[in-house]
Amino acid sequence: EVHLVESGGGLVQAGGSLRLSCAGSGFSFDDYMIGWFRQPPGKEREGVSSISRSDGTTYYADSVKGRFTISTNNAKNTVFLEMNNLKPEDTAVYYCAAGPGVFARSWSNERWYDDWGQGTQVTVSS
Repeated sequence: EVHLVESGGGLVQAGGSLRLSCAGSGFSFDDYMIGWFRQPPGKEREGVSSISRSDGTTYYADSVKGRFTISTNNAKNTVFLEMNNLKPEDTAVYYCAAGPGVFARSWSNERWYDDWGQGTQVTVSS
């Protein structure tokens, strides 16, 4: 059974940093794309970043390029999202998700992800 657990959220001032972790179990990350999504208050969930474990290719939403970095710890089946220069508009519940295969062009489409974590709250104060 696939299981994903996010951690690392919290309250930070604008300009600060946080690192989110997504620990996976019950499957091999090597065969999946692992994505980070977020849902701001009162808005729809949106894709933030994703990584293809098969070739290491990374993808980012335009709104976070240059500020967020996705990476993996292969040995521990963990994916990280390093978030720097945070802005109040980054406030959201952040979810990690796993989808089998490689679907680069659709990396931000949540329909391609089968399994989701419970989410972690990130709040950025101005």
